[in-house]
Parts: sequence; C-alpha cells; structure tokens
Amino acid sequence: MSITTLSFKDEILQGIPDELPEVKPYDHAVSHAPKRKDILSVDEKKLALKNALRYFHPKHHEVLAKEFYEELQKFGRIYMYRFRPEYKMFARPVDEYPFQSLQAGAIQVMIQNNLDPAVAQHPHELITYGGNGAVFQNWAQYLLTMKYLATMTDEQTLHMYSGHPMGLFPSSKEAPRVVVANGMMIPNYSKQDDWEKYNALGVTQYGQMTAGSYMYIGPQGIVHGTNITILNAGRKISKQGEGLAGKLFVTSGLGGMSGAQPKAGNIAGVITVVAEVNEKATQKRHSQGWVDEVVGDLDKLCSRVNQAKKNKEVVSIAYQGNIVDVWEKFLKENIYIDLGSDQTSLHNPWAGG
Repeated sequence: MSITTLSFKDEILQGIPDELPEVKPYDHAVSHAPKRKDILSVDEKKLALKNALRYFHPKHHEVLAKEFYEELQKFGRIYMYRFRPEYKMFARPVDEYPFQSLQAGAIQVMIQNNLDPAVAQHPHELITYGGNGAVFQNWAQYLLTMKYLATMTDEQTLHMYSGHPMGLFPSSKEAPRVVVANGMMIPNYSKQDDWEKYNALGVTQYGQMTAGSYMYIGPQGIVHGTNITILNAGRKISKQGEGLAGKLFVTSGLGGMSGAQPKAGNIAGVITVVAEVNEKATQKRHSQGWVDEVVGDLDKLCSRVNQAKKNKEVVSIAYQGNIVDVWEKFLKENIYIDLGSDQTSLHNPWAGG
C-alpha cells in the first residue's frame, strides 16, 4: 500500500496508480446515495466483478475482487471508494490543470465542478443530481478520463460511453475534443429493473442531462424558470390584480436543481415553505444561502408562517421533514396555502431522488 505525495498535476497524470492507495474510511459527513437494488444473480455478480477488475493490473485482483464484492453487496454498486483522489475536489482555474489541449483542460474543470461536494448530491458515488445522475460509474473511470484529458492533443477526440473512456481517436482541431453517450438502452430491454441491472453490472449509467455531460451549473440553472412559474401562477390566482406579497407557496425538494425553489420564491416575493427529508441537503442549501431559515418543528413552522403572513414578509423557510406532514398540519391549523408545488425527483422516487 502507498500514500500519495504527488502534486495535483502529477496525481492527474498518474491515472490509476500502479500501487494500491490506502482504503479510505466511509465519510458519514457526506451525503451518500442509498443502497441500490440487489438485482443481480450470482453469475451476474461475477460478471460485474470482472467488469470492474478490467481497469486494474492482475496483481491487484485478489485484493480488489473481495473489496468490490463487498461494495456490491453493501451498496448495490461498485464505486471503488479506495481510488477516490486525495486532493480536494473543486473546479480550479484551468491553468492549474495539466493539459496539451486547452479544450481538454476546460473539460477537466467541468468534471471537477460536477463532483465538488458543494455541488454534487452524492459526490463519493459520483452522482451530481437527481438521485442517479452520474458523472462516472466508478472512480477508476474518473482517474482514466482525467489522465486522457490531460495528455490528449487538439488532433484527438476522446470517446466516452456511460463513464467509460472507450479510447482516444485521431481527429482534427475542428472536431469535438470529447464525444459522450450515456444510458443507451434497447427499447425491449429498458424497463427500470433492466437499467438497474445493467448499471450494477457496470455497463451503463444514467447521465441525466448535465451530469454525464459535465455541464451541471446547480440550482442557478433553474432559478429563472422557477421564478417565472411562480409569478405566472400568482397571476392565475390574483383576484383583483394584487401581487404575491403575504401569499404562501408550499413545495418540497432542496436537493439538486430543486434547491432553486426558495430563492425563486424570494425573487417572486412570496412566503416559501420547502420540505426536505435529507438533512444534509437542507443544511447545504441553507449554508449556501439558497434558503433563509430552517425549522424542524411543525408548531414552530406554523407560528413562523403566521407571523410572515401578518407582516407580508418575503422569506423562505426549509422544513426538515416530510411534505405530507406540512400539508396535513397546515390544514389542521387552518393556514391557507395559496400556491402548491413539488420538485422532487419523481423519475427516481424509491432510490434517493
């Protein structure tokens, strides 16, 4: 085993290290993806291990096979936590990266932004948003891709499929530096469980729209549209041309792009209550300034909302808990809700969306 002492640039250029890095402890301070379905047969689990081990020299297979099997059993996926980089993950100025092609250097910046713990929903599982929007399937893919981006030229194109670098191909300065495809499924084999199985096997991933294409910009990307939606909804319920001052907007979701809701509510001028069950998501959005206040008690929430209504405040309040409890409590306490919405990941309702 070895502990890296390489510089940031050298660690990227190294790619997958020849000597195994130390096993990293599971960091409970970070928001983690939930356990995925145990959907593979015994033979399919053997195939998943073979697919994972292909990235490594055979001399490491005995150690890694056991480790990766334990990850597959415990988490439903093989993430290769051991190979998570030592350096802090965030988007640096482009000249701090090693590169021969400036375009490829810029893509390194984009990838690290997508995996920044301040940005990503489940950073250690390489999930940017939506519960399953992946940048890569595992950390070996990340290490290889960053190395290829650091060493390729403007006369090459890197082909990516579902996090896996397929190869560097000769091209031209006018060609794309990277061509990306994610989640290619045959229609007859594209049910939810089919996708779960192929993802667990390590042969496909769901890249969402901007996770697997390295372009995620966080809640800011949807503030404008959410604000316009609230304003237009306000016009629909306006009885005599009055504005939204003192009106109550109740919704849920503070995860990825849904974190834009309280900020959009403030811009629109309403009282916003957003419920969120994931405490780490709530604290992240509060610390980043997306939501003004956090309340964990329904009675205190009711008191605060009544005060805001009386004073016609513009304020956003996160409720740490289930949105159903908020609606039921407001009904019981006769707190009128002017606008109701939801922005949780209903494409992924049972798997951490």
